[in-house]
Amino acid sequence: MEVTNKYIVIKTQIDGKPQESDFELKTEPFSLTVKPGSNDIIIKNLYVSIDPYQINRMKTMSSSQKASEFAVGISPGQVIDAYGVGKVIASGNPKFEKDDYVVGIVSWGEYSISQGFILNKLDPMGLPLTYHVGLLGLSGLTAYSGFFEICKPKKGEKVFVSAASGSVGNLVGQYAKHFGCYVVGCAGSPNKVKLLKEKLGFDEVFNYKEETDLNSTLQRYFPNGIDIYFDNVGGEMLEAAISNMNMNGRVALCGIIAEYTNAGKRAAPDLLNVIYKRITIQGFLSGDYMSLFPEFLTTTIDHLRTGKIHVLEDVSVGLEGVPSAFVGLFRGDNVGKRIVQVSLD
Repeated sequence: MEVTNKYIVIKTQIDGKPQESDFELKTEPFSLTVKPGSNDIIIKNLYVSIDPYQINRMKTMSSSQKASEFAVGISPGQVIDAYGVGKVIASGNPKFEKDDYVVGIVSWGEYSISQGFILNKLDPMGLPLTYHVGLLGLSGLTAYSGFFEICKPKKGEKVFVSAASGSVGNLVGQYAKHFGCYVVGCAGSPNKVKLLKEKLGFDEVFNYKEETDLNSTLQRYFPNGIDIYFDNVGGEMLEAAISNMNMNGRVALCGIIAEYTNAGKRAAPDLLNVIYKRITIQGFLSGDYMSLFPEFLTTTIDHLRTGKIHVLEDVSVGLEGVPSAFVGLFRGDNVGKRIVQVSLD
């Protein structure tokens, strides 16, 4: 059987802030039948993840494109692979059967073909499928591994989280609070500040857009210094955090969204502080910690079922909305994990 598959592509490489006009919706004939003897898995995409790191794949050149198989460059007109949840339509792979739910690498399209690379059967466990794209997917694992493995927290330590209402930041703050840390976050609107304090339980939150001197702001919220900084922003925020770190402070570099589309905002932290305060700064990818996935999943589901973790999702409907959802990330439009529902189950 053959259908028409719709999918999103870039028209040209994107080296600045993305615009919706940089993308287009394409169509092509797509077979729902597996060729005899092939290992292919035909997937109907249900929900796809919208992540800011994809912008680095769309650039003419980025060092990240050669550093990780998860971040290889994307060419104009090429199918864009992305994390998501789907349902198997047909399979020549003995590990997957028709009607299985799957989670892993699919595409910004209605249908995907996979050979099983970074793809697993999914037991929804009675939870919404969207949870497995964000909270129980790579966003959640990034927050969990970054905080517990990179930051190595101790109870009572003082934690600062930037982009705290984002898909990763909100979870880091919640993990840190339940672990017994003092947590301050920053976000870009009064509504986000209120949400983080009143619903997620952050000790303090500030609107960075209302602050003129980030160094003084952090001194105000951390009069005794910062022990852990979970960075999703880079730029001036990283510089200010380094200036306010305590001895033996730890910095987890998860993302630098402020720098993705503006190289002029590249951070220049005071390295004397790093040396003399023995500060550890480490970048990481969630793929480095797949061995932690069972532990992360068990812990997070337990927190979820006992009401200790709240889910922040920003779900839009329709494949045509992928460009808008993606571009909105760089305006700070999203609250929590941004996901697009491509199809009904």
